[in-house]
Amino acid sequence: MSDAQILIENFLNALTAGILVGCIYGLMCVGLGLIFGVMRVVNFAQGDFLMLGMYTAYYLVTGWGLLAFLGPYAGPLLAAILAGPVVFAGGLLLHRFLISRVSGLRTTGSLDEGHFGQLIVTLGVSLVLQNGGLIVFGSTPRTVNTPMSSSAWVLETHIFDSLVFLNKARLISSLLAIIAAIALYFVLERTRLGRSLRAAADNPTAATYVGVDVDRAHRIAFGLGSGVTAVAGGLIATFLSYSPFVGLDFVIIMYAGVVLGGMGSILGAFWGGLTVGFVQQFSGLVLPPQLQNAAIFVVFLLILLLRPQGFFGRSAERA
Repeated sequence: MSDAQILIENFLNALTAGILVGCIYGLMCVGLGLIFGVMRVVNFAQGDFLMLGMYTAYYLVTGWGLLAFLGPYAGPLLAAILAGPVVFAGGLLLHRFLISRVSGLRTTGSLDEGHFGQLIVTLGVSLVLQNGGLIVFGSTPRTVNTPMSSSAWVLETHIFDSLVFLNKARLISSLLAIIAAIALYFVLERTRLGRSLRAAADNPTAATYVGVDVDRAHRIAFGLGSGVTAVAGGLIATFLSYSPFVGLDFVIIMYAGVVLGGMGSILGAFWGGLTVGFVQQFSGLVLPPQLQNAAIFVVFLLILLLRPQGFFGRSAERA
């Protein structure tokens, strides 16, 4: 095989891997974008909701074996989907008893609109979840056992007879991520719940005058954002190993994707995550894994220099 063939084949495989991984990154960025778009809360614990989704999927399939009867193919995928409702419920409770104290209408008119309290509270939640996860789950890296992670479909191309390898776990997970993102977008755009969330995001005070329960809307938004990110975590768990501190790595990716897409834009958050996936996979062609996050932020800064408001900007329609 010539150098040109190797180069083209590596490029095509990085391209497809970037698309597959980027779709899953896009879904987890949508979760964070939803929370910020509706509540204006910078949630440092979002990466740990991803971690909880991973461990929920693990225990449903491998740890407790509740879904083992579905086999090694359907079981892990259903577990990833079910991780969403589980973490959604946890997000509702967390908002009800903690996050609501430093967000929403009760902070309106305060000096910092509750932002200082939000930063401290979400950072504290993150630390509690990380160290609590270490106590409960242990430090041994886990993964959801599925033969899909070690097998691939091979596509023959007519470009220098190059071969493209599509990892089965990544491909199916990316398709599920796209379906989940479309379903969430439909809920936000076409349902009464979505209209309530958008009203609470645009003008919480005015929304109360037309009968919207803003506190309830914020609670649902926080739960949905947590659950969507947990689904992404369950999908990632089918092809990557993880530990209780894995959220630290992914929260950087989430914030980069949300800012790139435009703060408050759900569609932009998905495209931002897709961009981060592209950059991460392409940087792997020339950089060691330790520097891939650095490459993400180099591109991040270059894009913001050219378009400070992100891809979809503030003028984009909010969630």
